[in-house]
Amino acid sequence: MLFFKKHLSLFILLFVALILIIGWQQYRKTTAIPLQKLLPKGTPVAILIDKSNYTLQVYAGDTLVKSYPVVFGGNPVDDKLREGDQCTPEGNFKINSKYPHKKWSKFIWLNYPTTDSWRKHRLAKKEGRISKNAKIGGQIGIHGVPKGTDFMIETRINWTLGCISLTNKDINEIYPYIDKKTPIKIQK
Repeated sequence: MLFFKKHLSLFILLFVALILIIGWQQYRKTTAIPLQKLLPKGTPVAILIDKSNYTLQVYAGDTLVKSYPVVFGGNPVDDKLREGDQCTPEGNFKINSKYPHKKWSKFIWLNYPTTDSWRKHRLAKKEGRISKNAKIGGQIGIHGVPKGTDFMIETRINWTLGCISLTNKDINEIYPYIDKKTPIKIQK
């Protein structure tokens, strides 16, 4: 009995570690399956980007099909209020355009600033949280990384100026499923 009491915390720690390892292996198995094997091309999708969990999730209807690791701007916590704040905007967005990109493989350009973005920007000016001369910014999108820098996603280095970044493999995988009708939601 003394041995059990003495080593209970070690046992609990090992048990939790085992659960985490099994969970991680299951996660890696599902993320290792290409989206093309999980979802027929042409299937309408919706994208949910969760800033707290560092994920981009692809939904078909109400069904989560696949989740990808992502990183954000230098300030991954706050909502974007102005150009240069390195925040990733929160809210509901649409696709302006998508195109190949020399540095980041692909670029999916979001319709930031939206009407709601402008409302938050003006309110922040009125409340003195940002300068009266601050500009709202633009050119926010979802894109890959410079060649050879996938580690920035794997180690959660928030390197963008406010965009959402995935590995090039992952952006290339979701790219064919995204069109102008694809709803994008970015949440804290």
